[in-house]
Amino acid sequence: MNEKFFDLKKEKQDRMINASLKVFASNGYKHASTDDIVTEAGISKGLLFHYFGSKLGLYTFLYDYSVRFMKLELTRGVLDPDNTKDYFQLRKQIEFSKMQVLKNYPYMQQFLDRCKSENVSEALLAIDEQRNVLPEVYATIMEKADRNLFADHVDVAKLDAMLEYTIKGLMTERFQDSSFHPEMLYEEIAGYLMMVKQMAYRH
Repeated sequence: MNEKFFDLKKEKQDRMINASLKVFASNGYKHASTDDIVTEAGISKGLLFHYFGSKLGLYTFLYDYSVRFMKLELTRGVLDPDNTKDYFQLRKQIEFSKMQVLKNYPYMQQFLDRCKSENVSEALLAIDEQRNVLPEVYATIMEKADRNLFADHVDVAKLDAMLEYTIKGLMTERFQDSSFHPEMLYEEIAGYLMMVKQMAYRH
């Protein structure tokens, strides 16, 4: 990657990053078109290739940038002064951090989700070294949770999966109906988390 990319004005950097995130998130690596990216970003294809060399170079940069940006926000946002052990409060803190990311980069989470199901070998190899970074961050945060607060019948692994499906589904739905606002999505997710908490904890 050409380090001079970061010498560009921040507005132009973000315009190029957001356009790329959107196209890769919507189409996956194989079907993402650099023509669509430059049209979305309002730049020339020559400029794109000047900084990133190729579609693979751009994809690799995006993944690295997204992982670093998300990790920074998560580790900064989940420094809880109360040191909570409440599973649902910890999940809320994670979603709050994601919301802060989405204010700057609306498609970043969808891009990262799409990368999980990527099946093009060159793309997989390009991001292989960093694929476990964010899962490890999430695991470290959620290790704090006190599992003894759950009712005996609750399978926490299945609960994790159910919440992941719910959160991903809500995000996809909000993008499709053009009503996406990070704060509103966060409040909606927080509402689901608190509802499930009432059903899952001991009383």
